[in-house]
Amino acid sequence: MSNQKENLIVGLDIGTTKICAIIGSVTENDLEIVGIGTSPSKGIRKGAVINIESTVAAIRKAIQEAELMAGCEINSVFAGIAGAHITGMNSQGVIAIKNREVTDDDIHRVIDAAKAIAIPMDREVLHVLPQEYIIDDQDGIKEPLGMSGVRLEARVHVVTGAVASAQNIIKSCNRADVNVADIVLEPLASAESVLLPEEKELGVAIVDIGGGTTDLAIFVDGAIKHTTVLSLGGNHLTNDIAVGLRTPMAEAERIKQAYGCCFTDMVGKDETIEVPSVGGREPRVLSRQLLAEILEPRVEEIFNLINREVIKSGYEDMIASGIVLTGGTSILPGMPELAEQIFSMPVRRGVPQGVGGLIDVVNSPVYATGVGLVIYGSQHQEMENFSRGEQGLFEKVMQRMKNWFGEFF
Repeated sequence: MSNQKENLIVGLDIGTTKICAIIGSVTENDLEIVGIGTSPSKGIRKGAVINIESTVAAIRKAIQEAELMAGCEINSVFAGIAGAHITGMNSQGVIAIKNREVTDDDIHRVIDAAKAIAIPMDREVLHVLPQEYIIDDQDGIKEPLGMSGVRLEARVHVVTGAVASAQNIIKSCNRADVNVADIVLEPLASAESVLLPEEKELGVAIVDIGGGTTDLAIFVDGAIKHTTVLSLGGNHLTNDIAVGLRTPMAEAERIKQAYGCCFTDMVGKDETIEVPSVGGREPRVLSRQLLAEILEPRVEEIFNLINREVIKSGYEDMIASGIVLTGGTSILPGMPELAEQIFSMPVRRGVPQGVGGLIDVVNSPVYATGVGLVIYGSQHQEMENFSRGEQGLFEKVMQRMKNWFGEFF
């Protein structure tokens, strides 16, 4: 079975700590999650591929697991991209409307005009996301098609990334025997699965805290206004525990998941944890409060950096719905409480919603990006695949990227 007949869509979240394949089945009125596969990710650091072989093996394992669960064969995926090389900027373009009535051709032309910005040779446009159109002097138009006027202006958000990083993701997927239908910015995907339409309208910031990166996307008036990716995440917390408690990394990760809390006030004075030592020494019993004191400053640092980004973007007064935290690290107890203190706004944890099927399995911030990629894929299905042949692969990607446009309203 191929994923054409059944109309299956696959999201592949290539993360620093795990690679996760999620299969969604599209019916006329809803989207059902039918298969999930995850595999620990060894070849990724801070969201970028550093070892192709390990990444390919992890992608294969995640996809096989998902195929088994869904009872199907996968041949193309929507892959996520993140990493500190991602930058987003706002731009605008103006054209004259040819026949005094806006056609599809006019919309394409004005988007082309808006994305004609100087970007270095080693970067590529990943997404051009229209925010609003202005006809003559009427602003706030979401769908300009068929309207009358003389000049059409578009405001867009352009996301660019390093060509090499996109190339490495496509190469890894191709070597794992799957085509890449599209490369999608991870915070955009997460936003698709965890944000409600009314939050996007009112103004909201989504903060996706993964293992190696923390992604931020700001929505105002239903359109995306700002994106950024920081190379800080859950792995830094694990590292801090390993150093602070003098314990191996694997144990530090286990302790973080079992006993971690990043808000010292939430931890009882008399709670204790057992910490294994390095080099065959005896395990020690330490207070859980000590663990919280190690985690709190690092989480505070992440939130302060994000807060600085929000202020720098100029939208901090417009995000009335507050902050939505998602991604695996956001499960850590105390996260929303600490975030509320730092941002002075309402904060909630976001889990995937708006899908059916194995909803109890994906009902966790860990799967926000994977489910979001499936939702994104279901909205952009008509896209052709990147070829498997390495020859000419990148020209095709470039061509597709040039034709890209999001309908993110």
